[in-house]
Amino acid sequence: MSSERTYHHGDLRRAVLTAALDVIRTEGPGALSLRDLARRAGVSHAAPAHHFKDRTGLLTAIAAEGYGLFADALADAPDLRERGVRYVRFATGHPAHFQVMFQPELYRADDSELIAARARAAQALRAGVGGLPAAGRGDDARLAGVAAWSLAHGFATLLLSGNLSDPLGDRNPEEVFRSLTGLLFTTPESS
Repeated sequence: MSSERTYHHGDLRRAVLTAALDVIRTEGPGALSLRDLARRAGVSHAAPAHHFKDRTGLLTAIAAEGYGLFADALADAPDLRERGVRYVRFATGHPAHFQVMFQPELYRADDSELIAARARAAQALRAGVGGLPAAGRGDDARLAGVAAWSLAHGFATLLLSGNLSDPLGDRNPEEVFRSLTGLLFTTPESS
């Protein structure tokens, strides 16, 4: 490898993030090494530290990016049910981000970019519960939000880990999720 290639890269930050997401998707976050990611990106072993400082910085960037993508995915969903469907779709479409986002011990929770992205995602989730009629969510909207989050997150986690293969069979997971929401929440469509 020439020294030119070792020190110059078109978009090293993106290349390292992409390589990290591949490693997380196949081996989990515990398998991440900045040295290995540098090798995969074809740069010096110290180059990723210029963008991420350390492994925790890299995982913080992945979590922040994930929450931003998540907030975007939820943004224009018409109701709580569809927000849940998009939650599941996000998890299956971005499994590495999803793994990191919900393991706060992996990243710096006080990172300003991460805080802003999490706040946008939380607002999008709360908006879905806020759109339910009171009869459909009970007296405590916050607890209704926890119930909705638990359903979507639990379903997505079980789906990603392969634990729903038998119960779902060949059915579309998004359609199954839509059916499940009717068991917990009354919405105008399910009334």
